[in-house]
Amino acid sequence: MDLKHLLAKNVRKLRLARDITQEELADRTGISSRYVGSIERASVSASVSILGRLAVALQVTPCELITE
Repeated sequence: MDLKHLLAKNVRKLRLARDITQEELADRTGISSRYVGSIERASVSASVSILGRLAVALQVTPCELITE
């Protein structure tokens, strides 16, 4: 599995585990909910900056977002 798909799977899994909507995650990261959805579908490649924001919002390390 490539990094884009790992990120998609992990963001969705962690977001749901924390009972956060895509809109809430978007608010916490300062990105649009549409972009959050694109990340979760692996339609886009997130920048390192966005990876860091997602990690902070989901209370994990950036490494945890891109590892199995």
